[in-house]
Amino acid sequence: MSKDLVRARSNELLKRVGLPIEGNLYPHQLSGGMKQRVNLARALAPDPKVLLMDEPFAALDAQTREAQQSHLLSVWRQDRKTVLFITHDLDEAVFLSDRVVVLGRGGIGIIHIEPIDLPRPRDLRSKSVPVFRESVDQLRDLVTGARA
Repeated sequence: MSKDLVRARSNELLKRVGLPIEGNLYPHQLSGGMKQRVNLARALAPDPKVLLMDEPFAALDAQTREAQQSHLLSVWRQDRKTVLFITHDLDEAVFLSDRVVVLGRGGIGIIHIEPIDLPRPRDLRSKSVPVFRESVDQLRDLVTGARA
């Protein structure tokens, strides 16, 4: 790709993930949330069919984490890419997913696949509807062994 094409694609991706198009900041000048959005833009750059995200928001505070979840849903609405999102946070799993795959201890073997019936489009208010809470509670019971 030409330098101009690379710059145009980079600016498009930065804009898509909600970052200002400014190339004059160094990584140490970015907040945790901005760094995660840069990582998302970087992952989208080669236009993959499947986007693999392994605990991308784990190190963020609760407010920034929810903002990043919303950014991810916004990007998903635009691109409709398959996202394989790994998380230990049940609320996050239900909020972002169409189905949650629960793995056995040590990540060995699938022990359950839970379809998520939470309507789309979703926003943070979706976390307060009964079907959201029911899905989270059912998954919590499953992973803690309270129900078979």
